Amino acid sequence: MDDREIILGQYKVYSEAKENFINRHFATNRFYFVFSFTLLAATYIFYAFSPGVVPLIITAAFGMVVSILWWLNIDSYQILIKVKYAKVLEYLETKLPESPYNKEFKETQALKKSKNIVFADVQKGFASLVFVVFLIIFVMASTLAIKNGVTVF
Repeated sequence: MDDREIILGQYKVYSEAKENFINRHFATNRFYFVFSFTLLAATYIFYAFSPGVVPLIITAAFGMVVSILWWLNIDSYQILIKVKYAKVLEYLETKLPESPYNKEFKETQALKKSKNIVFADVQKGFASLVFVVFLIIFVMASTLAIKNGVTVF
């Protein structure tokens, strides 16, 4: 077995690992998306059926934490995909006759410049929107609690 075959084998392994990592990233985003909107529904149910503001404040605070974790998760996946896998694949491609990931990266960069929006930006936008909604609920419920003299914490 010559060096090129070994490098090609390594390239295949890293390529599959990158794809699996990206799939896990999408699954994680689906989880946060569904969980956040389920939490929003639970917050509405608390509002509709509970006379107190304490459950609203607690679910809103929890929702803000989940939104922050979602945002950080998107960020970490982006960094890991770019650095850990893309750099390794790019390095291995220098040892191969063709470099499809490098070409794909260049094309993606050109598309990003022309469209000015990236899928990760949309994901972060959802996480930010959910955070703002929970922040508004938290502020409104806290204000109502203060007005009514309810102690929360």
